[in-house]
Amino acid sequence: MEPIVRVDEVTKRYRLGKQNYVDALRGASLEVAPGEMVAIMGPSGSGKSTLMHIAGCLDAPDTGEVWLSGRRVDGLRGRDLARLRGREVGFIFQGFNLVPTMSALENVALAAEYAGASRRSASIVAHTLLESVGLGDRMRHLPSELSGGQQQRVAIARALVNDPSIVMGDEPTGDLDTATSDEIVTLLRRVNREKGTTFIIVTHNPEVAAACDRTVHMRDGVVDGQVLAVGVYPA
Repeated sequence: MEPIVRVDEVTKRYRLGKQNYVDALRGASLEVAPGEMVAIMGPSGSGKSTLMHIAGCLDAPDTGEVWLSGRRVDGLRGRDLARLRGREVGFIFQGFNLVPTMSALENVALAAEYAGASRRSASIVAHTLLESVGLGDRMRHLPSELSGGQQQRVAIARALVNDPSIVMGDEPTGDLDTATSDEIVTLLRRVNREKGTTFIIVTHNPEVAAACDRTVHMRDGVVDGQVLAVGVYPA
């Protein structure tokens, strides 16, 4: 079966100053099968969030290739890149990233409108999704009127509103207590099993990783077991 996500030998260097830089990825590779739920773990600075951001086209690699659903995407720019991120990939972040002046319903519907849906259809889909994540009675509330777990459920509904085939989660339970974290992971797993949505989840939490099909471990900018790319280290 062809992987839905394939990252081949990607490198990424961030310059912090004229003579100061960090090599976040040093030839990392990853393949994820359709419908798989994969956790990425590793110490701080290992490159796990950078790898996820590049796999989800939030960032571009310096070298290497990124393929989504059989299509090479690391060279996409402008409208093509925006269309891909808006329709094919969903994102869940640790800090929720909700618009504070908009209700839960409006936050979710906005993502659908950005992808081209009419205001009416976006609202209908957002309403249905918020009910499916257990917020049918809270969808008119502002983020400040919701608990952390409820805000993350809104963020999950937003990530799913355009029916993406892939959802990327960057520490989606990092700001939540243990009980709420378990609820969120159960919700993600339910979506994965019922809809076949592929999930890639960056996490420090071994319990979150245990709920996934597979755990990928990273260290020093590569996936454990890979050889560091030749020529990536500074002289």
